[in-house]
Amino acid sequence: MTLQGPTCHKQSMFLGRVIGNVVATRKVEGLQGLRLVVVQPVTEAGVDRDNPVVAVDTTQAGPGDLVHLTSSREAAVSLEQSFVPVDHAILAIVDSVGGRNAQIDAKWPSKAQGKRGRTT
Repeated sequence: MTLQGPTCHKQSMFLGRVIGNVVATRKVEGLQGLRLVVVQPVTEAGVDRDNPVVAVDTTQAGPGDLVHLTSSREAAVSLEQSFVPVDHAILAIVDSVGGRNAQIDAKWPSKAQGKRGRTT
C-alpha cells in the first residue's frame, strides 16, 4: 500500500472506508491517546477513489467501517486540542448514504460481522 498525497484533499469533507491501523510509539502532544487509522476514500456509490490517507479517529471506527472525514484546517480544529498538526480526521461512522448517485447502507463494505453487529 502506498500512502501518497491524496487528490481528495481538494474536498474538505468526504467518505472513506477504514482499511488499517497506524501504530506510532511517539506522537505530538495533541495526538496522545488518539488512534490513527488508514482510510480509503470512496465515492458516494462506495467505489474506491484516490490514495489511502491516514486520519485521526475520533469515533472508534473499526476495520471496514464507512466513515465521514474532514481534511485540512477543519481536521485540525475538530480535535479537543485545536490546531493539532493533522491532515484528516474522522467525524462520524456512517450508517447509510442515500440520494441520486448513492446507495450505501450499513452493511457496506464490511466483509465480516463488525463490532456493531453488522454483517454482509
